[in-house]
Parts: sequence; C-alpha cells; structure tokens
Amino acid sequence: MQRERFVIATNNAGKLCELQELLSEFGISSISMTAAGISLNPEESGATFEENAYIKAKSVCLATGMPAIADDSGLVVDALSGAPGVHSARYGGEELTDAQRYMYLLRQMETVPEEERGAKFVSVLCCVFPNGNHILARGECFGHILFEPDGTGGFGYDPVFAEATTGRSFGRLTPAEKGKISHRGRALVVLREKLAQYFAHLERIAEESL
Repeated sequence: MQRERFVIATNNAGKLCELQELLSEFGISSISMTAAGISLNPEESGATFEENAYIKAKSVCLATGMPAIADDSGLVVDALSGAPGVHSARYGGEELTDAQRYMYLLRQMETVPEEERGAKFVSVLCCVFPNGNHILARGECFGHILFEPDGTGGFGYDPVFAEATTGRSFGRLTPAEKGKISHRGRALVVLREKLAQYFAHLERIAEESL
C-alpha cells in the first residue's frame, strides 16, 4: 500500500515515538521533522481536533514538499464538560510537565464520585499531500479517570486514564498493548484504509489517462 514516505508533524517526543511505531506496523514509512530538516511549531488555533490536525499537517507539508501526517489528540472528561479537550497539551498552563498536568486534572476532580468520572481519549490523524489533498481519520477510546496515578508508562495523561475494556491504566500497558486499543491505534486503522483507497483512486486515474 505504501507509496511515499511521510513526515510526522509533531514536536512531542512521546507522540513521535508512538506514531512511528504504529505507522511501521501498518507498513507506512515515516521520518521526524528533524530528519526532514525543519523546525516548526504551528499555532493550534482550531476549535476541533480535526482543524488542529489539518493545520499542523498542512504547515509541515508546505515546508517540506512531502506528505505529512499530524495527530491532534486529547482527553475529554465528562465531569469537566469536555475539558481539557483540544487544550489538553496546555491544560493548567504551558509550563507544566506531564505529571504536573495530570495532577492538576486530578485536583479539578477531587469531589467527583467514581460513577461520574467517565472520559475518553480522542485522536484525529490528518494526512496532507503536496497536491492539496488531505485525509482525516478519527479514533476514540473510552474509560474513566482514576483517583490517583497508576503506572509510569506512556505519556501525557496515560497514568490517570483507565481503559474501559481492560480496566487498566494506560500507564500500565506496554506500547504494543496500548496500540491495539488506544484512540491513536484506532485512528490509524481508519487512516490505513483511507490511504489504501486514496492510492487506488490515484492509480485508476493514472491508468485512465494512458
């Protein structure tokens, strides 16, 4: 299915590592922005995950002339009316570490009972091509917010999110275990299907023009 190498449009080391590992499992070759020779930090001014993923992928595609894949993801908490949502990476302040950020989240939920701690992780992947075409793929993973961190694996809010089907914290899962059930893993399944359809469409157009 693979036709081109993609640049992953992220400055988040944890997300880069996870995306490269997941993409490779689907036979998709990718490089970092550093390897592509660029340093960008596009303003995520969109109101949705879809808008922000497109902004990032388009910026990197224009800068490199290569197809770019961007992920915009976040934690959506029922008791916080959907927060932190698209602001997940900046929730509580730009300067916070991952641990400080999820502890800030837990403080906001100190009085929320267990039955009202529902949440989901959302990932939207956007692939933008030099010809202007783009593909969007969305994945969601449901669970609940723990009362305290559990595990040290993953990144971001992983240690305080327990996935619904396993009951285990993302911070306790191996990368392979997480990849099978995570929001990003599910979005990648959709993206792979859409990429296959996209390349097949291009091939049909090329054949018809002969």
